[in-house]
Amino acid sequence: MSVNSRIPGFYKLSPADRFKAVVELTGLPESELASLTQPAPDMLSIADRMIENVVGTLSIPVGVAANFTVNGRDYLIPMATEEPSVVAAASNMASVARINGGFFTSADQPIMISQIQLVGKKDPYGARLKLYERRDDILALANEQDPLLVKLGGGARDIDVRIVEAGAGRIYVVLHLIVDVRDAMGANAVNTMAEALAPLVAEIADARVRLRILSNKADRRMARVRATYDAAALGGPDVVDGIIDAYAFAAADPYRAATHNKGIMNGITAVVLATGNDTRAVEAGCHSHAAAGGRYTSLSHYEKDAAGNLVGTMEVPMPVGLVGGATKTHPVAQAAVKLLGVTGAQELAQVIVSVGLAQNTGALRALAAEGIQKGHMSLHARNIAVMAGAQGEEIEAVVAKLRSGGHVRMDRAHAILDEIRQGA
Repeated sequence: MSVNSRIPGFYKLSPADRFKAVVELTGLPESELASLTQPAPDMLSIADRMIENVVGTLSIPVGVAANFTVNGRDYLIPMATEEPSVVAAASNMASVARINGGFFTSADQPIMISQIQLVGKKDPYGARLKLYERRDDILALANEQDPLLVKLGGGARDIDVRIVEAGAGRIYVVLHLIVDVRDAMGANAVNTMAEALAPLVAEIADARVRLRILSNKADRRMARVRATYDAAALGGPDVVDGIIDAYAFAAADPYRAATHNKGIMNGITAVVLATGNDTRAVEAGCHSHAAAGGRYTSLSHYEKDAAGNLVGTMEVPMPVGLVGGATKTHPVAQAAVKLLGVTGAQELAQVIVSVGLAQNTGALRALAAEGIQKGHMSLHARNIAVMAGAQGEEIEAVVAKLRSGGHVRMDRAHAILDEIRQGA
């Protein structure tokens, strides 16, 4: 599927007209994207099969980020989020990156790790080497658990055995099973293998198995992105320097890094959620990576090139898939994947990290140029107006007065709405 993601005035259209534009640009049948605009009539029964004790569903806004070019291809990117300014900021920075070719990415093979914890061993270093001696037997048994994955080119690739000293005299032998999960996120596959391996591993090591479960520290499944942002389009050299100062602050100070990385995850999580992937797994992996050096720091990096343009880069774990889980059971996730037009998990990962970098750059630009609240609160004012009871044309009138007054608060929205209605 080939699209042009540059859609001037997209934000000015009504939701219905935006949907029509997306359908026309993708060339997909409207029926394949219809779940984006209205919940499936049987959504409650679908939800009841997804989790336990279902009583209802929660609807989250789904927006479409425009202007994205990733590795020379344009994408219309679905983003599920409740936070104002996220989709707008990502789209805006994508248009700036587009001047210099957009986003350039790469991704590792889809490798996930399951851990098997062994306890009570008096000679852990000897047990460690015994497990390596039986590597081929361990891998063969693991691959027997998922012949389809092996047929598709994936499967258990290797083992790694670690000694983990946990304090208070506790020493664990931990076997890592390294598995290529292809286009799956991979949790079910690696957990099934770990469970099946437990008796054999216990026998080889002559120790008791405790935990056998995947690790969400997916540091063998990294996705990388870089983009060059035109200095003039960003607002000039001082804005570029301001963004670099904001990044350097986050790199040096974990208090700032937490908020800095939250901005990155605003973009990443929105696409992960829209496509039915595991937001908690991705977030856990990214935040553990931010602390991989022993101190929590920025996930992204910014610098200037020889021409004074801003160069942004990022490298994060990205365990996402296109098969299994909600990606295949939730109709909105299915429609979002069709809209995105990706054909593999690695491609999806590369698109997601591009959105994360774009969102981060947009937030830093706002901080450096005008303060984060101006743009954010401008969009938040609409929510406040609706919450105050404004309807139809009243909404824009309340928003205008809230913005002009500089204080976006519920009490002001009520007072403004009363004035409007009294004067009508």
